[in-house]
Amino acid sequence: MQAIVETLFDAVYLISVITIGVFMIRGSKGERQFRLFGWMAVVLGAGDSFHLVPRAIALCTTGLENYTVPLGLGKWITSVTMTIFYVLLYYVWQRYQINGRHGLTAAVYGLAGVRIVLCMMPQNQWLSADSPLSWGIYRNIPFALLGLLVILLFYRGARGHGDNAFRWMWLTIVLSFGFYIPVVLWADIIPLIGMLMIPKTCAYVWTVLIGYFTMKQECR
Repeated sequence: MQAIVETLFDAVYLISVITIGVFMIRGSKGERQFRLFGWMAVVLGAGDSFHLVPRAIALCTTGLENYTVPLGLGKWITSVTMTIFYVLLYYVWQRYQINGRHGLTAAVYGLAGVRIVLCMMPQNQWLSADSPLSWGIYRNIPFALLGLLVILLFYRGARGHGDNAFRWMWLTIVLSFGFYIPVVLWADIIPLIGMLMIPKTCAYVWTVLIGYFTMKQECR
């Protein structure tokens, strides 16, 4: 039952976010922020597919324990693409600002760069069944800080500058990290906590839908 339900959920998720992303790229009508948002959705779906597709195959065949290498490789790729996702989301925010903020851009690239470098370190043991928790924490520290920075930017935009288009964007990111962090810390000890990845995924779908419906309103 888990294999069927999880596979269907992941298939709907991947097809939905990639399709919405393509629609946004094609329908942006020269509005760069929506083209960026479209690429952001495509990066999200394409990156997650490297992990979710092998997971679906494993669940529907011989089990996760027999797909350690493809699952680890997929998780590795997803870790990098999720970082790129937040860099693109920062640029979506930036397109709505009047004044440039070079310091913020440097911070975003700095945190993203540190995160990617940490993801590339062999100590992560991505292709092993016993990846160390310590390195799972190390590589997620700059990622969490990057997420916090983007949360604060969208929150200030919604509350301080009347940014109605993306007024709930900060909340979707809060929810995604709120569901993700317990998985990083405790999923290996309590496997049921891994179920939190479902509402985390829903939070990302909400993020993508916010961009899509905003584009539909502004690009009529």
